[in-house]
Amino acid sequence: MASKSQSAERRARIEEMRRAEHARERRSRIITITVSAVVVVALVGFGAFILNKESDKKEEQQAAAKAPIKDEKSWDAKKLGRNHVTTPVTYPMTPPVGGDHNQVWMNCQGDVYKEAIPDVNAVHSLEHGAIWITYNDKAADADVEALAEKVGKTPYSFMSPVKEQTGTIMLSAWGKQVSVEKADDPRVDQFFTKYVQGPQTPEPGAACTGGMGAQ
Repeated sequence: MASKSQSAERRARIEEMRRAEHARERRSRIITITVSAVVVVALVGFGAFILNKESDKKEEQQAAAKAPIKDEKSWDAKKLGRNHVTTPVTYPMTPPVGGDHNQVWMNCQGDVYKEAIPDVNAVHSLEHGAIWITYNDKAADADVEALAEKVGKTPYSFMSPVKEQTGTIMLSAWGKQVSVEKADDPRVDQFFTKYVQGPQTPEPGAACTGGMGAQ
């Protein structure tokens, strides 16, 4: 009888241990599933947040591209000559925003020129959809450095000094131009957003490398 009782007790203990093990496994599965669900929800939420931010940024850029730029000057792009010439060209504005030009463009893949560059080559770059940032001796060194950094990160833009220009800092695209006093003027970012390969471009997608000034 004692042996049967001991055997029954062993079976009962074994069964209890199995139930306890099964309970631990269930708890582990529940915890794993719960943690996984939380991670998935967090990732989905983070992804949605990023997508919303990207969407908001895109909408802001689109709005900036459509909004008029304060005190911007415009010329009829259709009336600006686009002939390739080998002789000097006298432009009606300084710096020029279009017109006949040399067949070789200035490199405009974020190039920063420390010395003056030929107008006839710069205008060709504008035809390709680049924007040209220029400054005179009134520009503060810090502003010149800030603009150079921005240009250096922006394909289809280039920069050079133009001492004879009337504005301290001037931003030019084909048929478009605006003057600012400081690099942090919000119109600078607006001009970049609106006119780098913008709708004013006569030859969108044309090269900004392999031209004059290439390293």
